[in-house]
Amino acid sequence: MDTPITLIEAITQALAWEMRHDDSVVVLGEDVGVNGGVFRATAGLQQQFGPERVLDTPLDETTIAGLTVGMAAQGMKPVAESQFDGFMYPMVDHIVCHAVRLRTRTRGRLHCPMVLRVPWGGGIRAPEHHSEANEAIFTNVPGLRVVMPSSPARAYGLLLAAIRDPDPVIYFEPKRIYRQYKELVPDDGEALPLDVCYVLRDGDDITLVTWGAQVKETLEAADRLAEDGISAEVIDVATLKPLDFDTIAESVAKTSRCVIVHEAAKTAGFGAEIAARLAEESMYDLLAPVERVTGYDTHIPLFRLEMKYLPSVDRIVAAAKRAVAAG
Repeated sequence: MDTPITLIEAITQALAWEMRHDDSVVVLGEDVGVNGGVFRATAGLQQQFGPERVLDTPLDETTIAGLTVGMAAQGMKPVAESQFDGFMYPMVDHIVCHAVRLRTRTRGRLHCPMVLRVPWGGGIRAPEHHSEANEAIFTNVPGLRVVMPSSPARAYGLLLAAIRDPDPVIYFEPKRIYRQYKELVPDDGEALPLDVCYVLRDGDDITLVTWGAQVKETLEAADRLAEDGISAEVIDVATLKPLDFDTIAESVAKTSRCVIVHEAAKTAGFGAEIAARLAEESMYDLLAPVERVTGYDTHIPLFRLEMKYLPSVDRIVAAAKRAVAAG
């Protein structure tokens, strides 16, 4: 495609490509067919591929998850949608008790090539259960990949890779940046590798590690730091589970300092896992304690304080300057 597209349009483009080239791919969820999804990620797909491959389901997340696991076990490649991140919890039973255990339970005879697409995170002034940042819950589940793109190009390539993966993938979509900016995304069917961190900016003085919607603020913070003579390397984790820790460790070996930025609450957020790994494996490379810039240990406030809850450029810059000063 020669016209720049948004992240949400890149998702639609990836789904259409894979459905054209693989008849086993089906899409299902609440309102994904006739209405094209609550965020219009599946707009036009039912018209292209018919109601047998783009299925409107009942308003029942437990049933959606069960159907998805059953389809995957029988050789299909279902891509299900949870309308919002906070609606995932009824799906957990099928994900944790069946989807991720199918390969080991059957000693490799069956596997579960399913994708659960989840609009994720805050910043859109939505009500309760519509602004969760719950990725850490799922990174603790063995046998489950957890992926979160931060740009249209990565959304396209990572979704293709997720659909082609033989095991279950949770594909979190940062809804705050669904339509925030555009970029050219060739519709060529080229997947990006999973399980890889992306170095978005080279730097020598400090490593900034983040994912999802916070990539934007983190890159802006790196620009601000550069104005003060601090060279920041920015890493987009992209696949949280399994984590490409080597890329983070190599960066910290060069910069000797690290700030981890994420939207989720601080306690037991995924940033704590990265910090623990750095303490275990990169302690002697660090000149300063690892800093975390996160959401707070409360539910995201509605609505006036919502943006105060989310990590800001100012908070990221302040944490980076503390780390540089400490070392």
